[in-house]
Amino acid sequence: MRILYGVQATGNGHISRARAMADAFRALNVEVTWLFSGRPREQLFDMAPFGDYLHRRGLTFVTEDGRIRYRRTLRNTNLLQFRRDVRSLPMDEFNLVVTDFEPISARAGRNAGVATIGIGHQYAFGGATPTPSGHWLARKLMHYFAPVERGIGLHWHPYADTVLPPILHLPALDTQPQGHILVYLPFENARHINSLLQQFPQHQFELFGPGIEATRAGNVRQHPAQVEAFKRALASCSGVICNSGFELISECLQWRKPVLTRPLRGQLEQLANALSLSELGYATVAPELTREALGAWLNQPALAPALHFPNVAGVLAQWLANGARDEPVLLHQKLWGRTRRPIETPPIRLGNQVAIG
Repeated sequence: MRILYGVQATGNGHISRARAMADAFRALNVEVTWLFSGRPREQLFDMAPFGDYLHRRGLTFVTEDGRIRYRRTLRNTNLLQFRRDVRSLPMDEFNLVVTDFEPISARAGRNAGVATIGIGHQYAFGGATPTPSGHWLARKLMHYFAPVERGIGLHWHPYADTVLPPILHLPALDTQPQGHILVYLPFENARHINSLLQQFPQHQFELFGPGIEATRAGNVRQHPAQVEAFKRALASCSGVICNSGFELISECLQWRKPVLTRPLRGQLEQLANALSLSELGYATVAPELTREALGAWLNQPALAPALHFPNVAGVLAQWLANGARDEPVLLHQKLWGRTRRPIETPPIRLGNQVAIG
């Protein structure tokens, strides 16, 4: 079995899922060629698990100060180069295309008549999955961005029989809290976030982000993006402050870390994630990261739910290596049957927010 596996590299969550899948593929009789797009090659890091991977420009959204900038996104999009990238892939070498919301592999597979499967969080939307109203353009973009023949969604709840639990890439680390708060807000202004955190000197913060220099200012220690250091800080933290991306919050749920999250403005996926987290009671959602919202959460963080997800990557890798013959509903039944659900407890009020312990 020869697989082309496309990964949208705009966010680190897609790449983290790919690392888990790469680990699972190594034990199987399958040849995987990885394709990453949506971020310049020089900005990718810790890519050794993917060997001699392919890279293309792809498509991505431009963000600034926690908001998607649609006009700048359109100006930054080179559709002619995108079409060239689609045509450049040697599709006769592959039996199957898998895409984690990566548009070049998705269109190349469909154009060549190669079976194309989407595996990712974006393929969980539709039907019963909570999604905010409006956002017509964002809905269309999500639908047409990386179209596939079959979509396997990933989410925190079995919203449909094609939705599986999250794919996680977590090392075996001691998850006992050591007192610091992990902060990862790559779409926000790092200087503004640092200034906000320093208003709470009684707390220690570990701030990670792309382009951040390793330094310390008062109670805030800054780190550049690096997988191993980030996972160690996540394992030992007492809580996490982040945007509403899917993968990091999934890791927080697995390791029982309380979460304060602010969805990226104008980003339908993150707004929908925030809505799901509120309905499920899995995190504290703040529309804006104000001093008041941060102070309320630090003073009384909600308990993380008692939740545990199974080895989804291992099951999916075996399914793909076997030619993806079984219907996704069988994977759904198997994996959600192995998921431990949280024990319901009364709501805890944090200022104007409600969280479930």
